Amino acid sequence: MTLSKAAAATSAPVSTGMRTPRRSVLFFAFAFAVIADPVSSVAYAIEAALRALHGDLALLLPTMSLVIGLVVVVTANYWQLVRRFPKGGGAAAAAGRAFGARWTFLPIGALVVDFVLTIGISIAAAASAVIALFPGLAPIRIPLALLLLLVVAGLTWFGHGGRLLFAVMTVAFVLISVAVLVLGFASPHATGQAAVTADPGRPAVLAVVLAFPVAMALATGIEAPSTAIAQLGQLDDTHRRRFGRGTLALLLVIVGGLTLALTALAVQLHIGIPGADSTQIADIARAAAGPGWLYDAFQLTSALLLLAAASSSFQAGPGLLKALAGTADRPGVLPTVLGRSNRHHTPYWSVVVYLAAAALIIVAAAGQEQELVLFYAVAVFISFLVGLVAMARFARQERKTALAWLNGLAAVAVAFTLAVNLLRGWPMLSLAAALLIAAGLYVRWTRAGRPSGIEDVEARAEAD
Repeated sequence: MTLSKAAAATSAPVSTGMRTPRRSVLFFAFAFAVIADPVSSVAYAIEAALRALHGDLALLLPTMSLVIGLVVVVTANYWQLVRRFPKGGGAAAAAGRAFGARWTFLPIGALVVDFVLTIGISIAAAASAVIALFPGLAPIRIPLALLLLLVVAGLTWFGHGGRLLFAVMTVAFVLISVAVLVLGFASPHATGQAAVTADPGRPAVLAVVLAFPVAMALATGIEAPSTAIAQLGQLDDTHRRRFGRGTLALLLVIVGGLTLALTALAVQLHIGIPGADSTQIADIARAAAGPGWLYDAFQLTSALLLLAAASSSFQAGPGLLKALAGTADRPGVLPTVLGRSNRHHTPYWSVVVYLAAAALIIVAAAGQEQELVLFYAVAVFISFLVGLVAMARFARQERKTALAWLNGLAAVAVAFTLAVNLLRGWPMLSLAAALLIAAGLYVRWTRAGRPSGIEDVEARAEAD
């Protein structure tokens, strides 16, 4: 969920008065690298909604429209966070300054879980994309996913050097997706057999209300620009705000546009719940473009984008543990071993921690990304909720009544989404994990003498 330091390095020596063309290149590299995670969520969020609707295509577009509406609300909150914290920090900084340092650990605990799940679900979805292209690999789904996990973790050893490619992967996926959409709406190769209305007697409003929280996995990664701007040390606060907000706007346009367009195409072409060896997004592309280079390119770019999202969390997650670890100059919350880095500045023991955790959940989910979607939405929404409540408090303190009401209502909507997902049972494990990690970090922080600056740990994780 972070920008490649290689991207930042393209303009690192330049002052805040850098020429506009060079700043534009930096923005391109920053924005498209940061939004790799939320864009990649399109690969499984629409299918997750359809499964929650029990295959009812007639309700899919209203459901995903509601999802995008809530994404807009969450994005508006991070727009405010970027304005208030131009040096980065996200929900952790907001919580710490609104309610006290101890509340910082709640979004941090949620982010630790979120990074693990991002790696797991992205790797599993990438394996599914490969299997949809080469169905003969289906019997080795779990070994394939674990192999991809090892490859991504191995590349992390070399630090941020290859992360500039994230922007290229994101752009490639968007362009190929647009080509598939144009062909699908204008002259599709085939149509599916799924019924538009699977259960005519089912209450539509209730079905949508219960289904949309599942697809809120689409919102993961929205927080990335508010923390990643900490990497832009060569810019002043004004330009960091512009980069952060510009990235949020771009994220909303691309993710919202692709999601709604692919959803509408799925309904038009009658593409329902996929078979065991495919995904809905692959079935959409196959029906739109038919077998050939465009379908192959779509599957390849989607798999690479998902691997990029996993690699992003393999950078951000260990980076967060490194920032929490102690150093010779600063007491820390975690053991110093988690901060040990190689010459590429990679905290390798922290990478091993995330590798082991992600491997465990991939095996537990049998390599199926849809088994992880509910857990994923819970983890990130804890952080969203804390950030919204914090911003509502800031607005009240500043007597910005309208903004306080907006943030408060948004917090209620996010809390409802979180509650609906938790009521499904197993996602409680995500909440429990986040709370346990938060509590454990708080205890260690207290025992370490409550070192100052914990509110800025996310910003330090990005800047290091």
